[in-house]
Amino acid sequence: METGRAKPLVLTVDDEEHITELIAMALGFNGFDVQRASTGRAALAAVEAQKPDLILLDVMLPDLDGFEVARRLRQDHRSGTAVPIIFLTAKDATADKVEGLRLGVDDYVTKPFSIEELIERVKAVLRRSSGAASGETKLVYHDLVLDEETRDVWRGDRLIELTVTEYKLLRYLLAHARQVLTRDQILESVWDYTFAGNASVLETYISYLRHKVDVEEPPLIHTVRGVGYSLRLPGGR
Repeated sequence: METGRAKPLVLTVDDEEHITELIAMALGFNGFDVQRASTGRAALAAVEAQKPDLILLDVMLPDLDGFEVARRLRQDHRSGTAVPIIFLTAKDATADKVEGLRLGVDDYVTKPFSIEELIERVKAVLRRSSGAASGETKLVYHDLVLDEETRDVWRGDRLIELTVTEYKLLRYLLAHARQVLTRDQILESVWDYTFAGNASVLETYISYLRHKVDVEEPPLIHTVRGVGYSLRLPGGR
């Protein structure tokens, strides 16, 4: 997000004041400006007024929950569509993660979390959202096309809408089509994790990407049991 700011602005939303204080202090030490909100409605107002570069959004809020806040932001093209969101959640249920990803959330952190890990996730998501300069080529495999100049993705004649993270994951798979990629390789390249990444993040994103890419036959995204994933036609072609 290009705002002309000297520092990235992070909006942290949680009704527990000690958590937002801790996050604000840690982010401040790491070169970020921070705005805090304690309710969902206050978060929506802050996004409209300040246009933050990233939102740390707690799922459990006293008025609108994090899911509803994310839903409204993604529906409001003026203020929230492009704002990366990281969920803060005390829940570790797969259903909650999938719901967040369905809404276009970029990552999630389960409480209690390491503040060092949280900072790394914020940096990684911001790197992904700013994006490396678009390339001048298309990545093509079978009937799947990714245009690096326009960032459009097509399966046959169907345009596929992807979040920033989904795009980067699919681009990595396409750039290494037919190769078997380990989970660690993908986490390091797509999520920029320099520590032991949470494999469930990858599994959830792969699942959600399949629901967008593999609507028609043949399926292209395959699990290689015990190793990782590969983008290829059935039978390894």
